[in-house]
Amino acid sequence: MKRIDRYIFRQLALALLAVTLGLAALVWLTQSLRFIELVLDRGLSFRVFLELTGLLLPGFFGLILPITTFVVVLFTYVRLAGDRELVVMRAAGLSNAQLSRPAIGVAMVSMALCFMLNLWLTPISQQAFRDWQAEIRDEMAGLLLQDGVFTSLGGDLTIYARARQGADQLFGILVHDTREPGAPVTIIAEAGLLTVTAAGPRVTLFNGERQQMSLGTDPDGRPEPRLTILSFRENSLDLARTGQRNGERTRNIHERTLAELLDPEPGVSERDRQRFLAEAQQRLASPFTALGYTLLALAVALTGEFRRFGGMLRLAIGCGIMVGLIAIGLTFGNAAARDPRLHGLAWLHAVLPGLVAIWVLARAPGLSARWRRWAS
Repeated sequence: MKRIDRYIFRQLALALLAVTLGLAALVWLTQSLRFIELVLDRGLSFRVFLELTGLLLPGFFGLILPITTFVVVLFTYVRLAGDRELVVMRAAGLSNAQLSRPAIGVAMVSMALCFMLNLWLTPISQQAFRDWQAEIRDEMAGLLLQDGVFTSLGGDLTIYARARQGADQLFGILVHDTREPGAPVTIIAEAGLLTVTAAGPRVTLFNGERQQMSLGTDPDGRPEPRLTILSFRENSLDLARTGQRNGERTRNIHERTLAELLDPEPGVSERDRQRFLAEAQQRLASPFTALGYTLLALAVALTGEFRRFGGMLRLAIGCGIMVGLIAIGLTFGNAAARDPRLHGLAWLHAVLPGLVAIWVLARAPGLSARWRRWAS
């Protein structure tokens, strides 16, 4: 690598590291605010908080790295042009293709990191995060209950207590339990007692009524909803492992490896198979956006006539294109998840911007012949 290549590469690499870490820290801070209550009010240690929220970082890096690569390349080359450094480099005989080599080298590094994150680190960290989150929720389910507040545990169990006395006594209890598919249960009780068992927290309910909806049939054989009401003096309700069966947790799409997405286990519905395929295509295609976005930034920064005060205009044009591409990518991703015939949109979004940028660079005055002599 020539000295001028090392000079530009070093500026790009340092700026990319600073911008990526800063943006990831900002995103991490906004996402981790929902766990602050566990530290301030529920006794979760700060070390566990950092380790738990730190598992979110690989997913953040995989999303923002192509975007930060584009921003860094665009701003660095526009700054070099504004400081007349590009003018001096061109006067020394360097072509735009040669000036682009450091940026493409940085883009290849970003693309490799995105592949590592998408195919390996992010699924592992997501699975560890959800496992740890479920464990904390099970162990602290009793502590999460607040008097006068509807508390959702796991998304399929909601508990309300009018008043709470001490650490284990509840009064005026309302429970809505949807853990059994197709048979939601509503329980009303005068009082309850929280206890901790080997299987997790449990609340014993006293003097209440249990209402359960089920699907039956009328005399003509047509489906008919039925309400079953049962009064009780004492009943127990487990708060741990909500939404799970036999202690096993259903993994979501972000926790699965590429092999599991392409070849899911038996019993997966056809709709989920299409969602898995769309996610696999997205993981394979999205790293190429780092290279495509870099080429696009070079097309904006290196083409066109030099203007003394044209830097801000180039930055505005580049940022506008970037925002449009992000919106298009989100639209394509949602469309591909709904319709299996649109899986190719992920590759179109990843490859087309780079091809258009190469076409623009090749049509720049005096550049076509030099672009073909890349290594010269």
